[in-house]
Amino acid sequence: MFNNSFNNWYCEDGIVNIFVERRAVMALVGLVRVSTDKQETRRQRDALEPICVKVFEEKVSGKLGVDDRPGLKAALDYLRADDLLTVQEVDRLGRNLLEGLITLNALFERGVGVKVLDGIAAGEHTERSLVLDLALALAEDRRRDISRKTKNGLEAARRRGKVGGRPSVVDDDKRAAILARRAKAESVREIARGVGVSVGTVHKVLTDLTASAV
Repeated sequence: MFNNSFNNWYCEDGIVNIFVERRAVMALVGLVRVSTDKQETRRQRDALEPICVKVFEEKVSGKLGVDDRPGLKAALDYLRADDLLTVQEVDRLGRNLLEGLITLNALFERGVGVKVLDGIAAGEHTERSLVLDLALALAEDRRRDISRKTKNGLEAARRRGKVGGRPSVVDDDKRAAILARRAKAESVREIARGVGVSVGTVHKVLTDLTASAV
């Protein structure tokens, strides 16, 4: 008979407890994903570890395909037929909501069920549903809307004679100060600290100077 995670074997001398790894009929297998080493996984782990038999972690871009993501692939290999891959939010399956939903659909096509704890797709899913189709449509519509507004904004800026993108952090005075300090043989870090700009900005000014002199 089973007692928690022990299988009790009876013999003439009494009871011998032999540990047997055992999983419920249906288990939750967690996936934690971040894009860079600097991002923190603790919040996702706090949500998944209490309810999952095992949690896999990956630090890769969610834009990669399922077979190109080692953490996701390992989690899928660990799943049994009735288990559910579990994530905190659906965007952990991709870089954003739309790509997460697309990955979710790809998992359905492989026969993989998914449990999402929070957000627009929260719930247990084993196949596409009307709710998920609506969520996917809304996410796609939002992406197109953002793309359209960005394109319209850039076109309006061009008509006004302006160029889109981030403004330069280096004005003529700072550029002159960088070049003057460099002429005094100061290091790039010393220049950045003295002028109040990043090391990358100093490199760019010096590189542009070298390119223009060629």
